[in-house]
Amino acid sequence: MNDRAREEPLAPHHTVCVIGGGQAGLSVSHGLVQRGIDHVVLERHGVGHAWREERWDSFCLVTPNWQCTLPGHPYDGAEPHGFMVKDEIVRYVEAFAASFPAPLRTGVEATRLSRDGEGPFRLETTGGPLTADHVVVATGGYHTPVIPRMAERLPPTLKHMHSREYRNPGALPPGAVLVVGTGQSGCQIAEDLHLAGRQVHLCVGGAPRTARFHRGRDVVDWLADMGYYDMPVDQHPLKERVRAKANHYVTGRDGGRDIDLRRFALEGMHLYGRLEDIRGDHLTFRDDLAHNLDQADAVSESIKASIDKFIAARGIDAPPGNAYSPPWVPPADHPRNLDLAAAGIGTVIWCVGYRSDFRWIEVPVFDGSGYPSHRRGVSAVDGLYFVGLPWLYTWGSGRFSGIARDAAYLCDQIATRERDRPARIAATVNAWALGS
Repeated sequence: MNDRAREEPLAPHHTVCVIGGGQAGLSVSHGLVQRGIDHVVLERHGVGHAWREERWDSFCLVTPNWQCTLPGHPYDGAEPHGFMVKDEIVRYVEAFAASFPAPLRTGVEATRLSRDGEGPFRLETTGGPLTADHVVVATGGYHTPVIPRMAERLPPTLKHMHSREYRNPGALPPGAVLVVGTGQSGCQIAEDLHLAGRQVHLCVGGAPRTARFHRGRDVVDWLADMGYYDMPVDQHPLKERVRAKANHYVTGRDGGRDIDLRRFALEGMHLYGRLEDIRGDHLTFRDDLAHNLDQADAVSESIKASIDKFIAARGIDAPPGNAYSPPWVPPADHPRNLDLAAAGIGTVIWCVGYRSDFRWIEVPVFDGSGYPSHRRGVSAVDGLYFVGLPWLYTWGSGRFSGIARDAAYLCDQIATRERDRPARIAATVNAWALGS
C-alpha cells in the first residue's frame, strides 16, 4: 500500500478513480497496477472497515477458506476447508492491501459523481475535487440498513437495533431477544444468542437453507465442481432476478454445520411466521411458519438431490447421503401473537437486510429501482463501471471467490479503451471540424 500517496494532496486528475477500498476496489487496483494504468483508490474509512466494524464478534465466513482467492493473494493458511473468523478476515484483507503498491487514500469519501457531456467524470470528495477518465464504483450494494417503519410502534423503552449494530449477547440488555428475519445474519445471530443461553424469539421469513455437508464433502465443494460458482447470471434460470434472492442460511461456526431452526425450536427457541403488525407490546405474525420452514427444507433437499445426480452421472465413489427428517413441526394452534412485556423481551434485532444508495451518482445509468444497469459491470455510460455487487456476473461476484475474475475483466475493458482513446479523440475532433 502506497502510504506516501495516501498522505499527499489529491491530484486534480487521474486516468481511473476507484471508489471504495474494500476487497473489490483493491482487486481492481491490483489489476490496474499490473497494467501500469494511473489511478487512485478512495476509501472513506480504512481497509477492512466493514469486516471490523459492521460484523458481530463471532462472525465467520460461510464459504470455505479455499474460496478466498483475491488476485495474487489466495488463502495460504493451514485450514483451506475451515472458515475464517472476523479477525482473520480483517487480517486477510489488510495483507492483500499491503501486498502491492495500491495508491489508496483512506479517510476520503466521494460525495458526488457527475459528468458534462463526453468530458471526464467530475468527483466531489472530502479531500477535494478531482476528475477522471474512468470511474469504478466498488462500494458494493449494501449501504443503508433497513429498519421497517413499523418499528416506530415499538414501546419507546424497548431497545431495538439493526444486525449491523449487534456485537455479542453480553452487550444486550437483560431479557429475551426477538430476532426478525432469517437470512444468513438473522439465523447466525439467533444461533449466537441461543448458544449463549439467551431466550430467543425468531420471526422466520422465506430465505432458503442448505446443508453444510453431504456425501462426505462440504456442499460448497460439490457445487464448485458442478460449476455453480462459474455460471454467468444470464445463464441462470432466474436471469437477473436472482440478484434479489436471499442467500441460503448455513454457518461455518465451529468447523461448519447446518442451521436447523426446527432443532432450535426443540431446544426452546420460539419460532413465528413473518412479522405482520406491531401495536405497542403486542405483535402479530402471519400464518406462514410451517410453509416457510418447509420451503427452506425443500431447497436444501433439492441441492442434495442435484449433488446425488452429479455423483451418479460421473460414477464418483462417495459415501451415502441422508434424507432430512424434520425433528419438529409447528402445531396447528401455533401462536400468531406475542406480548413483548409478558415474554420479557428486552431487545429487538432487525435482520431484514440493506438498501442500495447510489444517489451521489448523478449519471443516468440506473433502472427504475435504482439499481445500476450494466453488463458484467460495464455500464451504458462509457467509462463508468461497477464491481462487488452480488451476482454482478456470477454467484461469486459479491464474495472473495469471484472478485478477481470480475476485476480483471473491468481492467481489461479500461486498458482497451485507453489504448483506443487517441483514435476516438481524433474522430471526435474531425467530426467537430467537419460540422463547423
